Amino acid sequence: MTPNLFRVFANSPAVLQGYLGLNDGLNEGTLGTKLSEQIALAVAETNGCEYCMAAHTAVGKMQGLNRDQILDARQGRSNDSREDAALHFANSVVEKRGWVDDEDLEKVRSAGYGDAEITEIVGHVVLNIFRNYFNHVAETPNDFPIAEPLAVSAK
Repeated sequence: MTPNLFRVFANSPAVLQGYLGLNDGLNEGTLGTKLSEQIALAVAETNGCEYCMAAHTAVGKMQGLNRDQILDARQGRSNDSREDAALHFANSVVEKRGWVDDEDLEKVRSAGYGDAEITEIVGHVVLNIFRNYFNHVAETPNDFPIAEPLAVSAK
């Protein structure tokens, strides 16, 4: 299946190539697919991108995330302390539009992330903001099962 997002990106070969280049490069990074999907879910929730919430819920399941992990990631949290620090940092990058402070950096560093991994977290945030905003502008038709509302998961 070719996701509708790729079909819309293909209106500009340059955009499709740029997207695929960044996506492929980040897939070669050290964060791993599970954390990458958790970041995608957190950013999609923050930006209200229903297409990306649906797509990354489906892909997250394929990467081994369970229902609770998916819903937690959308809220920028995890039961795993290291993942939790990465998700909090990713949300700080989004909410502060990149202007994170020393405390944000210290928290993610104290969880064991070095400069390369922090750079990758920012890269994933940027990639996902691109996807989210593009879907908002294009009103990309959703071709994935709709993501479960967060209200259902009230703990």
